[in-house]
Amino acid sequence: MSFFEKMKQGASDAAKKAQQTVETTRLRTQISSKEREVEKAFLLIGECVYQAHASGSWKKSEREVLAYCDHINQLRQGIQAIEQKIKQAKNEKECRCGKVVTIDVKFCPVCGFQFEDLQRAEETDEAIQVMCRSCRNYNEVGAKFCAHCGTVI
Repeated sequence: MSFFEKMKQGASDAAKKAQQTVETTRLRTQISSKEREVEKAFLLIGECVYQAHASGSWKKSEREVLAYCDHINQLRQGIQAIEQKIKQAKNEKECRCGKVVTIDVKFCPVCGFQFEDLQRAEETDEAIQVMCRSCRNYNEVGAKFCAHCGTVI
């Protein structure tokens, strides 16, 4: 490879890395925004509970609190989806043991888990998901524990 080809390849790699960094930063900003919304919902739940306590009627605030809880669950699912997009932008995937590896790895170097073919995994994720009975988040087929709250599925 000539000097100019090496320079061209280096510039191309740098441009890809810069694009990856910009995309990751944009997605992390979205996560931060959703996390602020979660904090705001927690504050509103606390306010509802206090108002219920002050008025002596817990039933009155129950519906509002449940609505805020559902909103928090939706925000957390959105955060999980964005975190997956960050991994995709970085060409990474996460093993069930928690180890983050490059997208082309077929076996986890920590636990030995065999990753499915990417195409087959995408079809499965879109077709079937298991909902946690505790927090109502969706999990992968075959998951024994909820990825969000840790409850046995």
